[in-house]
Amino acid sequence: MAVATTFSRLPRWVIVLMVGLSTTILLAIFNPWLIFASNTPTGGDMGAHVLAPPLLRDNLLSDGRLVGWSNDWYAGFPLYYFYFPLPSLVILALDLVLPYGVAFKMVVVMGVVAMPAAAYYLARSMRFSKLVSAVVGAGIAVFSLMESYSIYGGNIASTLAGEFSFAWSMSLSLVYLGTLTRAVLDDRKYTKWAAAALAVTALCHILTTLVAIFASLAFFGSRRGRAAVLTTWAWGFAIAGFWALPLLARIGFTSDMAWTPLSDLNRLFPSELWILFPMALVGGTIAVLRTYRAVPMVFAGVLPFIYFFIPENLNRFFPGFFPDARFKLWNGRLLPYWYLAIIFFASLLVGLATAALIRRVPARLGWSAAIAAGAVLSLGALAGVSFVGGWSRWNFTGYEGKEKWPEYQALMQTVDGLPPGRIQWEANNEALGGYGTPMSLMLFPYWSEGHPSMEGLFFESSITTPFHFLNAAETSFKPSNPVPGLKYHSLDLERGVTHMQQYGVQYYAAVTPEAIAEADATDQLTRVATSGPFIIYRLPDAELVTVGRYLPSVYEAPGRLESLLSSEEKTKPTFHEMALDWYDNTDLADRWIVAGGPERWERIERLSDLGAQPLNESGTVSDVVLEDHRISFTTTAVGVPHLVKVSYFPNWSAVGADGPWRASPSLMVVVPTDREVVLEFRTTWVESGGLALTAAGLVALGIGAFRRKQAA
Repeated sequence: MAVATTFSRLPRWVIVLMVGLSTTILLAIFNPWLIFASNTPTGGDMGAHVLAPPLLRDNLLSDGRLVGWSNDWYAGFPLYYFYFPLPSLVILALDLVLPYGVAFKMVVVMGVVAMPAAAYYLARSMRFSKLVSAVVGAGIAVFSLMESYSIYGGNIASTLAGEFSFAWSMSLSLVYLGTLTRAVLDDRKYTKWAAAALAVTALCHILTTLVAIFASLAFFGSRRGRAAVLTTWAWGFAIAGFWALPLLARIGFTSDMAWTPLSDLNRLFPSELWILFPMALVGGTIAVLRTYRAVPMVFAGVLPFIYFFIPENLNRFFPGFFPDARFKLWNGRLLPYWYLAIIFFASLLVGLATAALIRRVPARLGWSAAIAAGAVLSLGALAGVSFVGGWSRWNFTGYEGKEKWPEYQALMQTVDGLPPGRIQWEANNEALGGYGTPMSLMLFPYWSEGHPSMEGLFFESSITTPFHFLNAAETSFKPSNPVPGLKYHSLDLERGVTHMQQYGVQYYAAVTPEAIAEADATDQLTRVATSGPFIIYRLPDAELVTVGRYLPSVYEAPGRLESLLSSEEKTKPTFHEMALDWYDNTDLADRWIVAGGPERWERIERLSDLGAQPLNESGTVSDVVLEDHRISFTTTAVGVPHLVKVSYFPNWSAVGADGPWRASPSLMVVVPTDREVVLEFRTTWVESGGLALTAAGLVALGIGAFRRKQAA
């Protein structure tokens, strides 16, 4: 009779098999044979995400930038200031040797597929045995295969919806917590690698990074712990500085999507986790009693639970004291860590029970018991799977694999044949979903030359986003109206034409019979092309730069920090709120409100104060050239305010003009001092400082690694 199995004698192949089984199951759900099909992936947000890496390559990297500007969505938006660059950089690296669609799909699946190994590493860092850690890694399949949510992030369903950066970052955050644990409690040599892990976690998603930072507070109880944590924070921030510093410095120029906080307790306790929750309580308690190393993971799981109740209930119990503006982080986005913690500690309990059993049985039987434990968790997770496999096939067969591909391709070719110009398209999910995703027309700039789409992804990245969705409602039958609280006017093309003109839109594409009938009845729209069910119209007076008719009025709104710190009842609106009220009244379209300007321009305190002083000067604008980081034009109206119909951002700087100043609704006003005017999107101390931080952080990382190698 063989002796009882010990953990030291447990064959490595058993550990690899257990974690590998979980990884293989997750990979199989993605239909791996389709990953290597050379096509353009689609489905949910993913179908529009395919534009972002080429923009990074062509707009930024080719110009020696890592963050910058793009004119392809939202009348211009800051590119990769507020979204996460690392997955896109990996896509571009793989694209050097692989077809683009294959490279993209490989990166999409990497975050989810890596999670079992990341969980195994974290459990090992907690000093649990290889067996117990392998069971934890196998159990992560339960989390990845959850189908009760499809947008919060981390699981396969969210990844297929487009949240693959979140899955990357979530896996990396587990590596960070494991490496930090080793740095605090084992060897300081891990500090530099914990900093690197935190940096790459941040470069994939900021929300997961916030959870990881909170979880690391568990080590603040000792001087060594505080030193290690603070070092990894500072060093990690430095390594990611090229992106992190611009993010922090420019965060005030993002849009708030005003997501409604979740309050249904079923979101905290989905049916998939009912059995696992009591197991997690036991497993978590045992883990914490055995080792303090388990506490950071407890912190990571508890934070979403606490925050779930904060946005709604603090305002309920302390009315007026906590304005809604203080809770812009949607509580749903943290829930994946609550789910993950439950599954992590429930799997840990299974692993501990399996280890206890193995000590009492012969070796071969012990191996079988270990494999069985991992298989029960991994294969058991498949029991609740119903739609993610089909969703994966839908996404990875690509645009080209859809029945309506010829119709979609013909539309793109038709638009490509039109003179350059921005396109506002009718947002109707039912009409567009057959092409692969309702967001399929966001790819006008991907398939055609010189035809930016007014709608795009990265909603929070542009201050134009809320105004665009107002326009989308006015130009669409059954629009989605995703931003709560806005004053929508559905399918009202009289308003829609005025607002499209304010944004320099040259083309409007209608697809539903209702919108087409409305457009044909509007004498301001002219049919210029037909493609399948789409009618494309040309708008009049769609210049990108216009001469002012009235003297602008200056509204000096309170700053964001001032608004948040004020304990008095809010009486003065922000500039954005003032602009929304102004935008709702189309009669005010030529009477611009600006956030700054010359002393001679009238200052106002409310919309009713808006002046109407006509400008006697007139002139013409010609030779308008819109490039990635440059706008130029010639004007005969020197000294007269001009509206530049590109989204405002503080990096814009004018040559041959004063300004630019932010102007209602979200654009720019300049006052030419010369006939030739150039606006440039310049690199400032923010971008240069961020690059310097990254260089310093990487040099320090290299020196640390070299010294450790020399010492060895």
